[in-house]
Amino acid sequence: MSGLTRHGKCTRLIAACPGPVPALVAIALMLLPAAASAQSLRQGVSAFQRQDYAAASRVFIPLAERGNAAAQTYLGLMFETGRGVPQNYTEAAMWYRRAAEQGDSRAQYSLGLLYDRGFGVPQDIVEASKWLNLSTAAAPPPAREARARIRDAVTTKMTRGEIAQARLRALEWAPSREP
Repeated sequence: MSGLTRHGKCTRLIAACPGPVPALVAIALMLLPAAASAQSLRQGVSAFQRQDYAAASRVFIPLAERGNAAAQTYLGLMFETGRGVPQNYTEAAMWYRRAAEQGDSRAQYSLGLLYDRGFGVPQDIVEASKWLNLSTAAAPPPAREARARIRDAVTTKMTRGEIAQARLRALEWAPSREP
């Protein structure tokens, strides 16, 4: 359920029940799924960090299927490297793409690398550059320099026209939320 849909239901609940208590209850009910999702994500990350990849995948899969970008990125990494799941670049690219489309810069970076190498997706230097441009722009300062070096290395393999096309795609891109 999207935040907008939850917000609409909450608004209707508040309107139907006068007084502050029903409004507070409605807001609390609206926030419960997000809190549970955050707790599950923390459990999955903890399992991943302990290298209990089977447990991590059991947590991440339902979260990722519900549109959680962080869980999608972790699943992408797990499928890319074969941790807890069979190695499958096509699956990795699918999960990275879902998270990248929502604006997750780690997923954008990883998807860009897959496009550069042609792993799980057709090799496409323009698409690789687009995702690497987006990832570099959104990266936290410690990662920005390293990502810029990779992006620039990919750019050296491109024509001026391809560089312009990649920049245009990056400029036209906008994040989207999964339903």
